[in-house]
Amino acid sequence: MTRWAWLPLAALAAAPVQAETLREAIAAAYATNPDLAEAQARQDALAEAPEQARAGGRPTVSVDAGAGYDSIGSGNSGSATIRSSLPIWTGGRVSSAVRAADADVAAGEQRVRDREAAVLERVVIAYADVLFAQEAVEVARIGIERLDRQVEEAQSRFDLGEATRTDVEQLRAQRASVVANLADAQAALIAAIATYRAVVGQEPDALVADVPPPQALPGDLSAARASAEATNPLLLEQRRIADASGARIDQARAERAPVLELAGGYGRGAQLSGGNLYGFESAATVGLSLRVPLFTGGLVPSRVREAEATYRAESFAAEAEQREALRNVDTAWAGLGAARLRLTANEEGLAAAQLALEGVRAEYEFGLRSTIDILLAEQSYRAAQLALARARSDVLIAQAAVLRASGRLDRNAYS
Repeated sequence: MTRWAWLPLAALAAAPVQAETLREAIAAAYATNPDLAEAQARQDALAEAPEQARAGGRPTVSVDAGAGYDSIGSGNSGSATIRSSLPIWTGGRVSSAVRAADADVAAGEQRVRDREAAVLERVVIAYADVLFAQEAVEVARIGIERLDRQVEEAQSRFDLGEATRTDVEQLRAQRASVVANLADAQAALIAAIATYRAVVGQEPDALVADVPPPQALPGDLSAARASAEATNPLLLEQRRIADASGARIDQARAERAPVLELAGGYGRGAQLSGGNLYGFESAATVGLSLRVPLFTGGLVPSRVREAEATYRAESFAAEAEQREALRNVDTAWAGLGAARLRLTANEEGLAAAQLALEGVRAEYEFGLRSTIDILLAEQSYRAAQLALARARSDVLIAQAAVLRASGRLDRNAYS
């Protein structure tokens, strides 16, 4: 590992807190993020839909009671009736409603998965941004320390007549520029920490910079595309929505079928007269109830056509979502490839910039290089450090994008 990569860790080595890994940040987000809690609570509510649909095929029992006063006739009186019904044949109304509700629940589960993936991607981005911001602050801080030493050295050489005032002022101007960079880097770090806190639910403290590649990352583009077609939550959600629409076609058609129920009831009344309670004769009924739709004014056929059109629309939406999923995978995979190439190039660039800086410093001691040469080499070295830090963060973000597009971004992706 190059020397620069240890800078943020060295700055935090004296801190009493334990370094936090990306996996721990993900676990904290799962435990505290309100977006995930909201999504799960809504899914819990949606999960009751199949049970409510099944209730249409189960027996029901109700009690009706009433009391009143008749000043002309019977005086105080009351009655109570128990009624019960048991659906025997619903023409497919209940079964199709249950299938539609089950498909809605399945679609909701995929919606929750996508919500989780979105939150986890935000966690990875926040983690990577804090790492980069910490490195930018450290690079600027060390750059100022080096320039302070160079300014002192140049001033001493000027006092001895071995350097010019221009050399001193050039170094001071460069130091002022780096001080401004440090202010910007510190502001960016504060913003990155605020974002991290909002997503993860806690302060970032010391973050582990060495994040191994996630085990769930596909090995190549074809594997990523196959995974997206099989597990992408948005695609699966749309397919389940289409399944629900198909079930609602049967539900609409079932409105043409007859309904057969077994119904029964028992009722009794009473009268209060002269302080005595007199009971009326009780009545009990039991029998079959048959309802056959003969003419609905075109309502049922219209609902069937509406359901069929909705199903076609949702099926086309599923096909469009499949294309979008594959497009997202291709885009994310290309981004990951570019990020990896940038990382390799910037590692080589940092090594070259470090050697160049050491060479310029050695040649400067022998009078073969000017102050401007030193400044340019220092600036190039700091830029290479920041480029490599940004490339490392970009790889983390690109990996998360591939995992999400391929449907593999969950709490176990980085285990």
